[in-house]
Amino acid sequence: MRIEKDSLGEIEIPDDAFYGIHSLRSYMNFPKSGERIHPYLIRAYLQVKLAATETNYKCGLLFKEKYDAIEEAIYELLSETEASIKGNLDSIYEKIIVDPYQGGAGTSLNMNLNEVITNTSLKIMGKELGEYSVIHPLDDVNMSQSTNDTFLTALKIASIYLLRELQDSFAQLQNALQKKEEEFKNVLKLGRTQFQDAVPITLGQEFGAYAQAIGRDRWRLYNAEERLRSVNLGGTAVGNSISATKEYVMNAASILKKITKLPIAKGEDLIDTTQNLDAFVEVHGIVKTGAVSIIKICNDLRFLSSGPTGGIGEINLPPMQSGSSIMPGKVNPVILENAIQICELVKGNDVVISNLVSGGNLELNAFSPLIAHLFLKTLSLLQQSNINLAQNCIKDITANVERCKLNLVNSSAIAASLITTFGYETIQDLVKYAEKHKIPFVKALMKSKLLDEKELLTIISKDLGVEFE
Repeated sequence: MRIEKDSLGEIEIPDDAFYGIHSLRSYMNFPKSGERIHPYLIRAYLQVKLAATETNYKCGLLFKEKYDAIEEAIYELLSETEASIKGNLDSIYEKIIVDPYQGGAGTSLNMNLNEVITNTSLKIMGKELGEYSVIHPLDDVNMSQSTNDTFLTALKIASIYLLRELQDSFAQLQNALQKKEEEFKNVLKLGRTQFQDAVPITLGQEFGAYAQAIGRDRWRLYNAEERLRSVNLGGTAVGNSISATKEYVMNAASILKKITKLPIAKGEDLIDTTQNLDAFVEVHGIVKTGAVSIIKICNDLRFLSSGPTGGIGEINLPPMQSGSSIMPGKVNPVILENAIQICELVKGNDVVISNLVSGGNLELNAFSPLIAHLFLKTLSLLQQSNINLAQNCIKDITANVERCKLNLVNSSAIAASLITTFGYETIQDLVKYAEKHKIPFVKALMKSKLLDEKELLTIISKDLGVEFE
């Protein structure tokens, strides 16, 4: 064991630990949630540290020997983090040990990274872990920085990366719905308003409307990225750049832009971008709007597939798993149910994020760790859910054409399509006849000899502008 000390005293650290006393204090201070810092946030924070290190070196603040070791260490840690993102290796979490539910406005994570980068640098230089007289976590790795500018900058970078992936997932979902729109374009069915029979529609038109809604969400997300491009790197503690040179402040964000390949820029007012996190409320609200659209669509699909024999049964969902431990053969709409639950979680996260952002005080928001964790969790979960929904549900939905036709011709709602051909009074008399004799409208229509069922469906098809199959 090695001994490390801070202003509160001394603590024993395992000799092979890349974290240090500040990381361990955080680990011991907070309950263990069982969750981990989002790997995209770790990657983004490492990129911020890389930009700060390069800027300090170019400003003549960091000697080359230290710069070379720190830079190599960060690239090594970035490689580990990428492996974790791809699901190949989780060794980074043996080093990043702090819990996402932490106090201190992100200081725990910043200190954990400072210590891990430092000790990785020392290992590269052939020094002992914890030999901070050679490279120091604060004096060298955290030079010209504060948690308050680096954490928020890292969060915005991680968010932009994930926002782009989420946008792509909405594109996949939209594409799957558009394919069904084309596939079902000539499937006549009964429209419904307030769960009651309404005028005829095609199944393709219903799916086309879903695709349009998702397309709007996709466009909103594309525009939302702009809200996150302004970063406060160089603002240090409260945005007025105390402890950072003017040259550092003017160059850090542009170097970070080069590293991340993202269109980020130094905020016009670093005090504003340090204390006000309203951009996260705005962007998360846009994401929540997409979640609301998905819930509506999933509930519609559950309704249309209900039964299948004792309900609506107009579409068939792909069977994914057995639905009951007591009812043989029962299959539930599990993909739709999963998507709805994730979207409801997104709605809940939106409330918490809004409350936490409004709870910031004066020059800083102390609750940025939970804002970050929930924001990134929302983007990740919804992105995965959208792909799952598109690939494991929407793609393999089939139409129950006969059931669609049966529900349509058995409803008096088709009467509206016949008014132009036969006149309002004639069709009204038929509706009254059907009601009086308690028979389906289509039977009353057949009895009237006005037209047969094939002619009826041809008229409806023509009314909807589709070909009758």
